[in-house]
Amino acid sequence: MATDLSSARAAILAGRRRALAFIDEAEAAAGSPACHRAFLQTTFDAARDVARAVDERRSGGAEVPTLAGLPVSIKDLFDVRGEPTTAGSIVLQGVAPAATDAPAVARLRAAGAAFVGRTNMSEFAFSGVGINPHHGTPANAAAVALGAGDRVPGGSTSGGATSVAAGAAWAALGSDTGGSIRIPAALQGIVGFKSTARRVPTAGAVPLSTTLDTVCAMTRSVADAVIVHEVLSARSVPLQRRPLTALTLAVPTTVMLDDLEPAVAAAFEGAVRQVRDAGARVREIVLPELGEATGINATGGFSPPEAWAYHRARLAREEARYDPRVAARIKRGATMSAAEYIDLLQARKDWIARMEAALVGIDALLSPTVPCVAPPLAPLIADDKAFFATNARLLRNPSLVNLLDGCALSMPCQPPGSLPVGLMLWSTAMRDEGLLDAALAVEAALSARA
Repeated sequence: MATDLSSARAAILAGRRRALAFIDEAEAAAGSPACHRAFLQTTFDAARDVARAVDERRSGGAEVPTLAGLPVSIKDLFDVRGEPTTAGSIVLQGVAPAATDAPAVARLRAAGAAFVGRTNMSEFAFSGVGINPHHGTPANAAAVALGAGDRVPGGSTSGGATSVAAGAAWAALGSDTGGSIRIPAALQGIVGFKSTARRVPTAGAVPLSTTLDTVCAMTRSVADAVIVHEVLSARSVPLQRRPLTALTLAVPTTVMLDDLEPAVAAAFEGAVRQVRDAGARVREIVLPELGEATGINATGGFSPPEAWAYHRARLAREEARYDPRVAARIKRGATMSAAEYIDLLQARKDWIARMEAALVGIDALLSPTVPCVAPPLAPLIADDKAFFATNARLLRNPSLVNLLDGCALSMPCQPPGSLPVGLMLWSTAMRDEGLLDAALAVEAALSARA
């Protein structure tokens, strides 16, 4: 039985399964309660055309493309030729269909992905929670499977995570500005890889922060994260397949371990213990630099002013059609002066240099992706104060990697039968290949003892 994209592709290549069958299964999953409101639009008929062509190529002895006609979902942030891009908002309803694919979409298409639909999201990608008041909030597929009630899906790539966790896609294209891939991956028990931002073009995507936006994806395994990253970055990932005994890993005790829910603390400590028992050199380190991030972002950080630059004219005309919580955060950017913005750029540059110096000799750092399991949904829809407090809590750990211009991967580490907990491996810029290599070894250690 195929459990991830890699095994599904192997089954197609071996002739054990047809690509078309996987599309049928994805469509059935998309109609299940676990996938409720994940999609704004589905395109299963077009996906079948792609899968059928792959099946014909395989039966004729021709080479099968990398993604083998398997189902992939696309966040409603990206241009797909012939389709309108609305970024989860009613403000952009009625825009003309895109004339061309965004580069990331074009790369997936060229690699043989079968696009099964556009996924729901936080409006304009401005939330780590995943609530959408216009289209409804996607289900948390893991919580549905556990009978745990309505829980937040994580954002902003909420529908993308749900599509993968519910079985409607093997991979989901999304974006990560402060954790928008890793947060929903952590809360729904799948893998989310945030590459170094410059690795993948952001053209053809509605921007949130032109400084921090990263185009990346969610999958069901680290091996799949490697495959999809190779497609998106248009580069080969040379894996060394280092054993854990060859790795030096660190657990920063500053900020990242603060105020953990008991379930998260237990799962994280258990994962670290498993990795250490499997032979990795794991040590705790104090990184006072992590505590400086609040001061660096004291005037608001990058997202509000950069979003304000994009939205200010439209907000002047149509503010009433925005999610009020999104509009409020965008408008905070109107108060930042040019001098403050330049100071912010310099402060970040200096901070990155000090962080990189502190992390020399460390292959990857280990932290909880977020400090809590998926919270109940209803209180956050009803209460602004609860929403903003939870949003800040979810963004705290992953957003530090965005500020660092680093790379990171979230993988599940919870005991069976529990709400998902994310283990985040992270490092500095342009160390993507080494991080993925380390993540494969860590995933193997966790799976061996599951």
